[in-house]
Amino acid sequence: MTDSRSATTTTTTPSTAGARKAYLSVIGLASVLILLQGLWAGLFVHEGEDYEEKWVEIHARGADLAILLAVVGAVILYVKMRERRDLLIGTVAMAVILVFEAYLGGLIGDNPGVTAIHFPLAMALMGLSVWLPLRAART
Repeated sequence: MTDSRSATTTTTTPSTAGARKAYLSVIGLASVLILLQGLWAGLFVHEGEDYEEKWVEIHARGADLAILLAVVGAVILYVKMRERRDLLIGTVAMAVILVFEAYLGGLIGDNPGVTAIHFPLAMALMGLSVWLPLRAART
């Protein structure tokens, strides 16, 4: 019995290989920043205490950089690797969630209840930050 499904092969041109390396570098840095966000938040979120302003600022700037890197990653995918729709959708989702997450983070000082949305979204971002580089590494 023969299998009617054909194996698809992906050919990697030098242009695509360079774009893939650039994407992996950019999304890898964004992923590290997203994972560091949890660490930095742990340095200033203390039950019943005021936030340490220095760590809040570091947390905010890390979010800004992660947003920038996610957008750059999406641009690389759109321009050079459009056929990787899975990565494009995931990276755009990451950028959108990061923007929303940063907006919510700005509201937390006046509305502590926003953390009920902020923290689960952070977990979704951590999942994306692991999935995207692993998925991109596949040819």
